[in-house]
Order: sequence, then C-alpha cells, then structure tokens
Amino acid sequence: MTNHFRHFAIALVALLPAVAGAAQFQVEQKNMAFSSPTIKIKAGDSIEFKNADPVSHNIFSISDAKTFDLGAFTTGQSKAVTFDKPGTVDVECAIHPSMKMKVEVEK
Repeated sequence: MTNHFRHFAIALVALLPAVAGAAQFQVEQKNMAFSSPTIKIKAGDSIEFKNADPVSHNIFSISDAKTFDLGAFTTGQSKAVTFDKPGTVDVECAIHPSMKMKVEVEK
C-alpha cells in the first residue's frame, strides 16, 4: 500500500461516522403547500422533496446557509438536498410563491 493511498484510506474511515449518522427526511408538496412548514435537522442530513400535487413544483433556496434550485419536477417525482452547514434555510417554490418553509439546520 502506497503512502498516498494509506492517507486517503485513513481520511475516508475518519469521515464514515459523520456520513453514517446522517438522516434523510421527506417533505411532500401537497395541496399547494409543504407538508412541514418548519423542520429541524442536523448538518449533514438530507431532505427529499416529493411532489404529491397534480402540478409541477420548482423548489429552491437563496439562503446563505444553503443555496439550491431543484428545477421543475412533476407528480410522483422527488429530489433531495443535503444540508451541510448550520443555519436557517428559507425554502420556496419558484412556480407557486405562496409555498414557503423553513429548515433549521443545527450542528
């Protein structure tokens, strides 16, 4: 085993507990609203956004703690986001401005 590979393997093993401890949550878009208006998660956790409406949604955030844009997705489709640092993330639908939620990401 080369020195570079050994250092890589040690670093990878050191990261495993953080990845293994990450949780995945699901938030639906149904009746033109998020199923959870507020959710508390830990850094490293993911949220799967599932469209249960008969129309498309485009979930996004421009918050400093996490910026993302999932693009439009239709009924039955889902897309996930990993929240990697603490802070408050305001989440909205670009197609339906009344759809809003907050993600509180803790350490």
